Amino acid sequence: MTPQEIAHRIDHTVLKPEAADLQIRRLVAQAVEYQFAAVCINPHWIPLAAELLQTAPSNAAAAAGGIPAICACIGFPLGAMFSSSKAAEAAACIRAGATELDMVAFIPALLARNAAQTQDDILQVVVAARQQDPRIVIKVILETALLNESQIATACEAAAKAGADFVKTSTGFHAAGGATVQAVQWLKKHSYGMRVKASGGIRDLPAALAMLEAGADRLGCSAGVEIVTAARA
Repeated sequence: MTPQEIAHRIDHTVLKPEAADLQIRRLVAQAVEYQFAAVCINPHWIPLAAELLQTAPSNAAAAAGGIPAICACIGFPLGAMFSSSKAAEAAACIRAGATELDMVAFIPALLARNAAQTQDDILQVVVAARQQDPRIVIKVILETALLNESQIATACEAAAKAGADFVKTSTGFHAAGGATVQAVQWLKKHSYGMRVKASGGIRDLPAALAMLEAGADRLGCSAGVEIVTAARA
């Protein structure tokens, strides 16, 4: 896989609560320069990212990766609020300029293999989001470090039935850990045609390549520049 192909798989991420204007400006500039798939940010920063991308260099639009998408995190990082609150947040993010959403599923329902509750939680976000923009890309974070294969399979089926586009490993904030090769393989195995995003702890080129080889279609990480630089070297 070429460095450019790796870059096109990366959601360049800043989600730390203390991240401020300067960090977001740097994130967007790097995403344009390296042709990352998306910038992944907290909802507050969507208007700034949208403004910056509107004035991005014109050659970025002609690049194979295009202008990076704006990916907003919904119900982040716990997923424990009302599903209706997640749905309202999703709609607001799209109105502000988001083109992709990474929503955190309700973890107790995943652990209990409660497919109906999981599907309803995701579906409320999907419906609200696609009423705003039918083209919106929706990724569902499952916090896979907490789940076994059977729980992951149930969660994937619920996400597919709800109309999600991706299933995703982790928030990167849970003490249980982030992405693993095994989790990515299980997500791919049970994906029902959805794509897979690996995130959480992907800090270098060997880790990124391992996730891609396991079946990840996207990588969520804050080390995208370092990963692509290492690939170029």
